[in-house]
Amino acid sequence: MKFNDLIIHIIITSLLFGSAGCTIGPDYKRPVALETMPESYKELKGWKLAAQPDQAVISSNWWESYHDPVLNRLAEQVAGANLNVAVADAQLRQARALVQMAQSGSFPAITAGVSATRNHLNRTLGAVGADGKTVSAFQLPVDLSWELDLWGRLRRGIEASQASFEASAADLAAVTLSAQAALVSAYFQLRLLDAQQGLLDATTTVYQKSYDLTNYQYSAGVASKAELFQAEVQLKSTAAQALDLGAQRAQLEHAIALLIGKTPAAFTLPVASLTTVVPTIPPGLPSELLERRPDIAAAERNMSAANARIGFAQAAFYPTIKFSAGGGFSASTLAKWLEWPSRFWSIGPAASTTLYDGGLRQAQSDQASAGYETTVASYRGTVLRAFQEVEDNLAALRILAAETQLQDQAVEAALQSLAITNDQYQAGAVAYLNVLVAQSVTLANERTALTLLGRRLAASVLLVKALGGGWQGLP
Repeated sequence: MKFNDLIIHIIITSLLFGSAGCTIGPDYKRPVALETMPESYKELKGWKLAAQPDQAVISSNWWESYHDPVLNRLAEQVAGANLNVAVADAQLRQARALVQMAQSGSFPAITAGVSATRNHLNRTLGAVGADGKTVSAFQLPVDLSWELDLWGRLRRGIEASQASFEASAADLAAVTLSAQAALVSAYFQLRLLDAQQGLLDATTTVYQKSYDLTNYQYSAGVASKAELFQAEVQLKSTAAQALDLGAQRAQLEHAIALLIGKTPAAFTLPVASLTTVVPTIPPGLPSELLERRPDIAAAERNMSAANARIGFAQAAFYPTIKFSAGGGFSASTLAKWLEWPSRFWSIGPAASTTLYDGGLRQAQSDQASAGYETTVASYRGTVLRAFQEVEDNLAALRILAAETQLQDQAVEAALQSLAITNDQYQAGAVAYLNVLVAQSVTLANERTALTLLGRRLAASVLLVKALGGGWQGLP
């Protein structure tokens, strides 16, 4: 049999043996997420049992449900500019390369080389055949080595690296969603500060007029000095509150710049009014929870990878079988180097196994099994946290909506009370202190109403994050 024919025969035989080999270790079966799955959400009716987690899917442009063009432009920049997302994306490419590295082990390794040497044989060293001459050696070897995957060690390695790659893809989705949610939350906080700034500025203008009027009345002997001081305290404290909002706004603007990969000096967000409305939640919203959350998908894929590593570790108890072949040309002169009589070759299988390793392989197998149990517990913990986060924010939205209705009524009542008190004061029926109290109560209730709106918007963003990216496209 010719050398080339023999190589082809060995390759075909190896493929047949490799494909017919068994796979050591347990085959992956997705564990039950929770022993007792809830039939409905406590805070939202209409929920149905979700399917098992599949892959990470984030609803495209979920922030558009808030109908804010400026927010849309900012949020769209996160995926391509945020540095945490860039890190996760690079880690995903690393995981993809590891898959390719694992797959390469299933193919033969072929190496080639070339060498030309001159050797002087010195008879004083006692070398066999040494006659004091200088000889040349020209070699052109080609070597082939191929490990037969009879026990599935390589296949388990590929399975583990593929699952890890899929987990990295889910991690990238989770980091992207987290950065987007952080930006949307920071944007709403900034816009709420703009709204409070506008409220305080308008209130300061009113208080300035009240102070000027009180000062005029004091000069005329109508108002007391105590009333003048009270008007001044109210004016200055409100102006101080307005200034304090400026520092908070600057910090939020800097945070937004960081989230879109810019320096604070290169980013400015002009003051604008808050027109955002809290989105309405569809009744059947949570039905897709376990299919959409990227962290749950990542935890499930990590379980699959850990399960494959058990088989990879257990395969170490079985012998390693390799086929190797080599050939090439070797001659002492350049003229005869590539002639057919100068050829050489070798071929043959080799098997090796470890007879004693002091318990190393068993320890590695135990470590892999414990690692799998760790991922199972982590997966179930992630599912539990998912339910908690959804329940928390559904409850917050429900309670804050009811609280907002009452607070809106309180603001309306405070405005009416202030109007009546002003009329009474101008008529001389009440003291100026009553006006100050009514003004303070009105401002406090208006600021509370804005705070409630901010809390509702924050809860809605957290609910979007808890659901893996919103509810667009859900039936």
